[in-house]
Amino acid sequence: MERRHFLQAASLFAPLSMLPEWATAASPAAAGKGPLSEPIKPLYLPPLPPLAHNGTMNIRTWVRSSMTGGVYSSVECVVAPKVMGPPPHFHKELDELMFVLEGTASVIVDGKEVQVEAGGWHLRPRMLTHTFWNATDKPLRFVDMYFNQPFEEFLEQIFFELTPEKGYEYGSEKREMAHNKLNEKFGLVYAATCGVERQEIMNKYELK
Repeated sequence: MERRHFLQAASLFAPLSMLPEWATAASPAAAGKGPLSEPIKPLYLPPLPPLAHNGTMNIRTWVRSSMTGGVYSSVECVVAPKVMGPPPHFHKELDELMFVLEGTASVIVDGKEVQVEAGGWHLRPRMLTHTFWNATDKPLRFVDMYFNQPFEEFLEQIFFELTPEKGYEYGSEKREMAHNKLNEKFGLVYAATCGVERQEIMNKYELK
C-alpha cells in the first residue's frame, strides 16, 4: 500500500482512540459477567412504514435487548410538533444515545440546552438529569439507543400497557403505583421539582 493511502486509511480509525472509556470498554455481558452466554447473531430488520405520532408521541422498538444478549437495544420515537417530553429525570445505570432522523430535538442535560438537528447525535450519560421536547412546527423523529439495560421494556409498558384502555387512568393511584414500580426496577429517578420544571419548559416554548 502506498504511504499516502495508508495514512488516509489510518485516519479513519484515529477517532476511535479518543472515544470515552464507556464506549470502548468491554460490556459486562461481553466480559462474561452479564447476560451474554452465546455469541450475538447477525440481524436484519426490514424497513417499515413511517411511525405516526398520533398528535402526541409514539415509539416503536427495533432492536430488543434480548436480541443482543442484553448489550444493546434501540427504539424509534416520533414527537408531534410543539409537544413536551417526559419530566426531567436521570438514570442510575442507563446511558442513552440519540440519533435524529427528522426535525430538531431540543435536549436539556443538567441545565444545558442543545438543539440536535437531523443527522446529529446526542449522548445522555447516566446520573445526569435530562429531558427533551419538540419546539418546532414539524414532526421530530429519532432513534434512541440503550446500553446494558432493556429500557425498551420500560417504554413499552408506559406507552402500551399503562393506558386508560387497559384500566390505568391517567392520574390514578393504580397507574402511579405501577409507574413507580417500573421506575424502581429500571433505576429511573425524578426530582421532587420535576413537574414544575417541566411546566416551565412547556410555558416557555408553548408546548402541549
